[in-house]
Amino acid sequence: MTLFLDPDRTVRPFAQHRPSEGARSVLPAVLGADLQVPLGSGATASFANFDHAATAPCMVAVAEAAQAFLPWYASSHEGSGTLAGISTARFEEARRVVRAFVGCRDDDYLVFTRNTTDAVKLLAMAVPEGTTVVVFDSEHHALLLPWRDVRRLPIPASVEEMLASLDEELRTLGGDVLVAVSAVLNVTGELMPLEDVVALCRRHGARVAVDAAQLAAHQPIDIAGLDVDYVAFSGHKMYAPFGIGVLAGRPDWLEAARPHLAGCGATVDVGDGAVTWASGAARHEAGGANVVGAVALAAACQTLRTAWNSVMPYESVLLNRLRSGLAEVPEVVEVSLFGPASERVAMVAFTVDGVDSALLATALSVEYGIGVRHGDFCARPLARHLSGERTAVRASLGLGIGVDHVDRLVDAVRTISEIGPRLFYVAEDGAWWPSTEATGSRLHVPPVR
Repeated sequence: MTLFLDPDRTVRPFAQHRPSEGARSVLPAVLGADLQVPLGSGATASFANFDHAATAPCMVAVAEAAQAFLPWYASSHEGSGTLAGISTARFEEARRVVRAFVGCRDDDYLVFTRNTTDAVKLLAMAVPEGTTVVVFDSEHHALLLPWRDVRRLPIPASVEEMLASLDEELRTLGGDVLVAVSAVLNVTGELMPLEDVVALCRRHGARVAVDAAQLAAHQPIDIAGLDVDYVAFSGHKMYAPFGIGVLAGRPDWLEAARPHLAGCGATVDVGDGAVTWASGAARHEAGGANVVGAVALAAACQTLRTAWNSVMPYESVLLNRLRSGLAEVPEVVEVSLFGPASERVAMVAFTVDGVDSALLATALSVEYGIGVRHGDFCARPLARHLSGERTAVRASLGLGIGVDHVDRLVDAVRTISEIGPRLFYVAEDGAWWPSTEATGSRLHVPPVR
């Protein structure tokens, strides 16, 4: 008798998503797409969530899968009770679904972690002593900082310069080498030339680790097809916000490494002064497993995998509309590393001449119900390289965003660039706060930091 739920029963087919104009599109639905938020004027507006690159909203299919599983939830991989058996089965079924989503090779390990940062840290701990890690200064802090023996290469001005710089560096190195690279630049959304990077690394006998955190929700990942060695990504950026991440890849370094966490689940036997560690993914998954997170991530992977033909064209239309709209605002300068013609996912970073980015982000939220991100986007070297000490605004798109949201953002940026914010703001504690000009008292609207 099989004591686990059929995963297909807990993931419903796509819900209908209503575009704001044109033909109706069949897209996975997200929670909060019609959420009303307060404005500084006292009115409300439907929230336009352009902050998917930080955390994407929860997919309806993900929420339903988690909700359906919760009555059956228990500790996995221990206990003989029915719920423990079901939880173990669902956890391992989730692993199989995620393996298929990223195109794992037969012998690859897929380890569940807390997030991308945790996954990269796990890999950094598993890198053998004496291995040189090569990384560009343009990377997200999570990929830039955790390595022991690291060569940091300068931020390149073009794809050609990037590949030439990497080639030159690899020619000088001997022994084991790992090249760590993001699939997508966290500041600008530009796609990195992964196929070229992999081919170059293979010529020099180097391994490749890919941070796919900003790719996983927008395009398929194929570890085997691309021939990368490791891939890391997070559930919370791909509509599964339940504290789950993934490291998938070659088994040898992970099998030889000391467990990421020393504790229950990572051991086979513990005696007086001796420990026999577990093999496989369990070696790095000590402690209570995030079974709900794994089920949620599997639901997101399952849904996206069957929806790429809808998701990718839809995001392309929205991105092109946003970029062309912002290009018509004279004060707007789009930020990019490789130039405006470079391929990218659904993300745009920009500055507005004469308007502080933190003030712009606050005004967009308080006056228009639009959520964006501003700052250095946890990639400070690249952010400073692109904009100096001045920070940019990042608008990132995804499911739940419609054409009307894009038009509202463009119109709001145009209005603010031409006449400024409608309300009066004061700078305090590193943030802008809306206030009444006469008294300086704060309105009851949370600030954007």
